[in-house]
Amino acid sequence: MTITNPITPPKADTKQKLWLAAIKPPMYTVAVIPISFGTALAYFSTGTVNFSIYITFLLSAIAIIAWLNLTNDVFDADTGIDVNKHHSVVNLTGNKALVFWIANIILILGLGGIFLINWWQQDWTVLWLILVSCFLGYTYQGPPFRLGYQGLGEIICFFTFGPMAIASAYYSQNQSFSFNSIIASTIIGISTSIILFCSHFHQVQDDTNAGKKSPIVRLGTKTGANVLIISVFLVYILSTIFVLTGQLPQQCLLVWFSFPVAYQLINHVNKYHAQPEKIKNSKFIAVNFHFISGLLLCLGLCFV
Repeated sequence: MTITNPITPPKADTKQKLWLAAIKPPMYTVAVIPISFGTALAYFSTGTVNFSIYITFLLSAIAIIAWLNLTNDVFDADTGIDVNKHHSVVNLTGNKALVFWIANIILILGLGGIFLINWWQQDWTVLWLILVSCFLGYTYQGPPFRLGYQGLGEIICFFTFGPMAIASAYYSQNQSFSFNSIIASTIIGISTSIILFCSHFHQVQDDTNAGKKSPIVRLGTKTGANVLIISVFLVYILSTIFVLTGQLPQQCLLVWFSFPVAYQLINHVNKYHAQPEKIKNSKFIAVNFHFISGLLLCLGLCFV
């Protein structure tokens, strides 16, 4: 379904803020945390880190996230779901084709970094994992799949930014896989999916109009708020269980120091879940929760 409502041009004095919102600087922690966590797990296993590989992988992951953000704006422009989203890069530039090709160039640069890592190691496993992850990322909004419109975005997010990204970062350091690292990666997968989940609360009407069956459209905002509470507590419950069962060191209980941010997120969503203007910043609180909890887990793995 395509929506043809005209877009009201933003005021000139808001353009800078709109561009900042379009670039989404906080969202790049979605690249930083999985790669750092996978690398920290590798360090916990071997006591060594190849920082050249870590930095190269990190920059590549940031480039891939930029590609995802830009192409999501392009594909959303095709359906009209972003008609009221002034901070869409496509709406700001008015040139969908240009945004699409810039996104693809950035993707090539990101994959170039992954290729370089594999070239150094003469092992192409990580490249294949990242290519599969990119394909899954494409299916979220890209035609003909558009799985995000069927409410499957959070599942895709869980696997791509959880087990797949973390296993790739771990392998890039050790050139081996670890069952413990894959199990522990579910924590980051959940906290990343929470960000996407929170991004739906404020756009229920636009999603409904465009035929997008997001989890919040399917569940309603109140039930969605309850699901969020369960998801946030799962991060702490699983972290504690993995410490008790030996998948993570006891220092990873540091993650509990992020609970004030978790409480802020739960309280905010529970209070404003049905008020689009007040709930729309919940995804940024979710980003803070993802970053701080992930950083504390990384520190727990590094200082053992």
